[in-house]
Amino acid sequence: MAEFPLKQRFVLDTSVFLSEEIRGDEEDLETAVEHLLDLIAEAKLSLNISCYIPPSVHEELTQLLADRGVDDEVVSKLNAWVIKKNPARFEVMIPAEIVYGFIAEMSERVDRGLRVSEKAVRKAEESNGDDGHSYPTEVDEVISDLRREYRDTLRRGVLDSREDFDLLVLARELDAGVVTEDTGIIRWAEDFGLRYLKGRDFPSLLEKYLEANGSTR
Repeated sequence: MAEFPLKQRFVLDTSVFLSEEIRGDEEDLETAVEHLLDLIAEAKLSLNISCYIPPSVHEELTQLLADRGVDDEVVSKLNAWVIKKNPARFEVMIPAEIVYGFIAEMSERVDRGLRVSEKAVRKAEESNGDDGHSYPTEVDEVISDLRREYRDTLRRGVLDSREDFDLLVLARELDAGVVTEDTGIIRWAEDFGLRYLKGRDFPSLLEKYLEANGSTR
């Protein structure tokens, strides 16, 4: 195997494997995931490209694959070629400005979420004049809208889980590229000064690397 002084590392998010964007024509989830893992294996053997995943993300991913009926053999390939590693949470330094910005943004999002709640309550009040048969249904619709809008207001484009944070800290620790379809992770990868790539582009990137190296599949 040739020597590659600038070793490439990538940290993979759950969305990379589940995105329909990585599937070819008429490919189902299992076939697409296995194809991606075969590319990762060949990139490791031919180019010494390493792919990592935090244990928290790995647990989430394997559960989702199991729920979708993906064969255990495919999960075995995942375990063989994607390295599980905990981020060094006590060692990796995060700039205070990033933390400050996160706190300010979450405070603003809570305020926006409260305004969404107020709007939903007012809609429920307006429906109070309807007859007894339609009123419960109208209120149920208002509550459903409230849940959806509140969730979108607070969560879209922001780090909202320890899995997301583990992914970014590990990538910073390893000086690795982040591979994800999650817009919130992409935004924070920019703030962290990390390289990132959309999951849909990852299979073709590996194929181009292998082609340039003269590797065949």
